[in-house]
Amino acid sequence: MQLTKFTDLGLRVLMYVSQYERTQPITISEIATQFNIPRNHLIKVVTFLNKTGWIQTTRGPNGGLRLGIDPASLRLGHIIRVLEGSTSLVNCQDPVCPLAGLCGLRHALDQGLNNFYEFMDSYSLQDVIRNPTANVIIKLQRNHLAEAH
Repeated sequence: MQLTKFTDLGLRVLMYVSQYERTQPITISEIATQFNIPRNHLIKVVTFLNKTGWIQTTRGPNGGLRLGIDPASLRLGHIIRVLEGSTSLVNCQDPVCPLAGLCGLRHALDQGLNNFYEFMDSYSLQDVIRNPTANVIIKLQRNHLAEAH
């Protein structure tokens, strides 16, 4: 299984804004620069994250992004499920597989995917932004501020 680019970017945005230790707002342009991500892709991800309530966005000259939820309460499995949408590891319908309904592979893959989500739910966003990750994110943010001045 490989996460979609959308999910990958969503996780990175959440991690980055979770380490908010400054007075200046975090911007989409800043995240795009720090992670070498096209800004247009990031706008779509940020819009989605804002709709979930996981981040809050403010427009205008002093606008930016902030985490909208306690990172300890946000489980990684839940984040991935929401960002990925309804997924199955195989598509048995398009085109219709002659084994559909009688194949053990689909059941095994679905169980594996469920096990993956359960395992990821054992981690919160807070768990994955602890050090050394937190130090790296803070350093990226400080470097951005230093370059901006």
